[in-house]
Amino acid sequence: MSLPEQSPHRSGFVALVGRPNAGKTTLTNALVGEKVGIVSNRPQTTRHAIRGVVHKPSGQIVLVDTPGLHKPKSLLGKRLNDVVRDTLSDVDVIVFCIPADQPVGTGDAFIARQLREVKAPIVVVVTKTDAASKKQVFEQLVAVSKLIEGAAEVVPVSAVSGDQVELLEDLLIKLLPEGPPLYPEEQTTDEDTERQIAELIREAALEKVRQEVPHSLAVTIEEMIRRPDSKRGGGELVEVHALLHVERQSQKPMLLGKGGQIIKAIGSEARVGMETLLGARVHLELHVTVLGEWQDDPKKLNRLGY
Repeated sequence: MSLPEQSPHRSGFVALVGRPNAGKTTLTNALVGEKVGIVSNRPQTTRHAIRGVVHKPSGQIVLVDTPGLHKPKSLLGKRLNDVVRDTLSDVDVIVFCIPADQPVGTGDAFIARQLREVKAPIVVVVTKTDAASKKQVFEQLVAVSKLIEGAAEVVPVSAVSGDQVELLEDLLIKLLPEGPPLYPEEQTTDEDTERQIAELIREAALEKVRQEVPHSLAVTIEEMIRRPDSKRGGGELVEVHALLHVERQSQKPMLLGKGGQIIKAIGSEARVGMETLLGARVHLELHVTVLGEWQDDPKKLNRLGY
């Protein structure tokens, strides 16, 4: 009796695109099975192409979660769009995320037009199905099929409840080229640690501040010092000094809060994620600094890593 033929291992790059706040990072984290990108209900939370790696017996998916494509209002916005376009020219499959709980809009049509020039197969994912009724989901599936003609697949998914996430993984692997794994099994992201830490601080800050600050906020890590932890024998203590950059003097007190309450709360929340990430106790020092109108200044953008 001959053994069934094993299907070949597949691997490749899959870019997630969509307008800001379409659920791309939440879906990336759900596919990877752990947090590789920060999530917030504020648009343009993702500012870099973040890579998450999905390992399955049949293949390996390297997910590239991109910033939301949008009509840019600043040089930062233009650079974010450039990140997306560079990514799209380089991947094997594109996942176009459209939320189920909002009507298809001009932002989605704008992205659909950008995708016409792309050669890679497109999988349309209707996200956030947990936040919509069955009727809404059905209507959205019809609407997106018209928006992207010739899509390889159209799949409704809830990253929050995990509904259809595995099905999506299997569909994506089938569309990838045959090849060996691109990353070792234990690796789930190629983000460097400092950037992940800066993003955890930015995520905590976005949760705690009001409307005026989010786009104007950038975080840089000035110093990371690792030393033995005297309080825990054999453990490690990581001292992190970070700067939160805002664009205007008036935004500084919003981040500090009365008696420094808000900056303390940001630090406490970010530290929890950092200790999980580093597997060590963390001592975090945060300072707020004003870097005037950095979103439109090429030198300042370079300095901040954009």
